Amino acid sequence: MTKAAVVTGGTAGIGLETALGLADAGFSVTVVGRNAARGAQAVDRINAVNPACPARFLAADLGSLDQVRALADRIAAEHAASGEPLTVLVNNVGAMFPERQTLDGVEASFVVNHLSPYLLTELLLPTLTAGAPSRIVNVTSSAVGLAKRSFDTVEPPGGYYGFHWYGRAKLANLAYTLDLATRLRGTAVSVFAADPGGAATDMTNGTMTDPKIVSPALRLLWPLVRRKFERSTSGPASLAARPSIVAATDDTLAGQTGIVIGAQALPMTPLRAATDARVAQHVRRLSERHAPLTLTAT
Repeated sequence: MTKAAVVTGGTAGIGLETALGLADAGFSVTVVGRNAARGAQAVDRINAVNPACPARFLAADLGSLDQVRALADRIAAEHAASGEPLTVLVNNVGAMFPERQTLDGVEASFVVNHLSPYLLTELLLPTLTAGAPSRIVNVTSSAVGLAKRSFDTVEPPGGYYGFHWYGRAKLANLAYTLDLATRLRGTAVSVFAADPGGAATDMTNGTMTDPKIVSPALRLLWPLVRRKFERSTSGPASLAARPSIVAATDDTLAGQTGIVIGAQALPMTPLRAATDARVAQHVRRLSERHAPLTLTAT
């Protein structure tokens, strides 16, 4: 039976390279993105790798939680109707914003980098459970190390600095990922985080060149930090996709869960804050409040 995978943010960059790797491993891949033209190009590239398992593109703006719900409903319904198991979900979508924005009334980075993958994962859990053994792979970032670690509210007080807010959202998602792995232990649904390290992408070559995305305390040092970071983000997206591909496909990980696959495509120790039960509890409360799994009729 064909193995099926969904990759969000899968039309370019690391997401597309992840989709190509999954296709090469024998998966029928669905890539999710906003741009239909890029989606069609991605499908053509994926099909060239594995024409026996046709890929497809689904359009969704994952900055909209309503569109996330609609996407999950469609995927779940299609797999239920076809009987084809969904065996891999890769939440690769991510974004950094140089200026504060809101989506659905919530700070945009927290929506795209955490609430969106959280909601999609939770809504697809019945489908992934039905397709077990299955795997969930959430893409994390080394930016978690510079994140504010307070999750009492969805957005901490103080000035907005895109890099730190991106790291905070990624930390929330990493804490959720490890907490979910504990929750699902013994269900045959494995949960992994994948840290791609650095790669030359639109985000690293665009947003991250602006020193205003970091706090004033770090801004003076940003040229030095940037030069160091540039050395680690000059590699190809195909190399940065390896951790996600390994997490999704490596047979040695069968039956394991709650592991972070680092930039060298090997297990690594997660940031301590991501394993803190109090952080996970606060993130869970924020997630349930701002991205409810069921909507109350009005």
